[in-house]
Amino acid sequence: MEAEYEYFCRQVEALTGVHLASYKRPQMERRLRSFMGRVGVDGFVSLVCLLEHDARRLQEFKDFLTINVSDFFRNTDKFDELRERILKPAVARGQRLRIWSAGCSNGSEPYSLAIILEELGAPNGHTIWATDIDEDALRKAKAGVYRGYEIRNVDPARREQYFTRTGNDEWTIAERFHRRVDFAVHDLLAPTFPSGFDLILCRNVVIYFTEPAKDELYRKFSESLKPSGILFVGGAESIFKAHELGFESVAPFFYRKRAA
Repeated sequence: MEAEYEYFCRQVEALTGVHLASYKRPQMERRLRSFMGRVGVDGFVSLVCLLEHDARRLQEFKDFLTINVSDFFRNTDKFDELRERILKPAVARGQRLRIWSAGCSNGSEPYSLAIILEELGAPNGHTIWATDIDEDALRKAKAGVYRGYEIRNVDPARREQYFTRTGNDEWTIAERFHRRVDFAVHDLLAPTFPSGFDLILCRNVVIYFTEPAKDELYRKFSESLKPSGILFVGGAESIFKAHELGFESVAPFFYRKRAA
């Protein structure tokens, strides 16, 4: 079974670019068994064979691996804290922010940031780089079209101001926000990251990563931040080795890059 799983991981990386060895094996195996049941195969070798010969199943598998669950202003209390503690003072100082939304899924997170910056009266010049490994998710993000349940955390006033109803339970974000977010494909398991960010958001993305993979990711985020830059993580993703990885906690789920 060990050799079979290792073979499966190698083939999946070749087919999809996803490095399964960096994900927690027990949780990943449970998810994979669920997928096998869905598509009617009974082992890793059989699943590889299916994926190699069925493009539709391969795309379905990619979608299954990349868990694209996101909402506008997800955990609204935390977004309120981000607005008041991090973004508002920076805008008041006239700071031109460089922000990275890592694992942006359907685009709701970077668009939420763009909305907040507009509400704070931030001038032009801020950049929001939004990345994901899933190209289909990025296409949806660029289109900026959402179902009602995806904007359930957007209050009626914001919905009226920033979205246009374009179909039955379908809403399109205002065109100006498309120009404020730069979407790109990026793998969080890549060896190097860009640098010079004031704020990085990586929320509810790494729950299946192994602990070494998480530590390496947070170390690279630290290197990508400017001095005193902020990393904002998800509600189940406290960084237990924050000091060792170059951070200090400034509030639950907010970490500042430590001075050298």
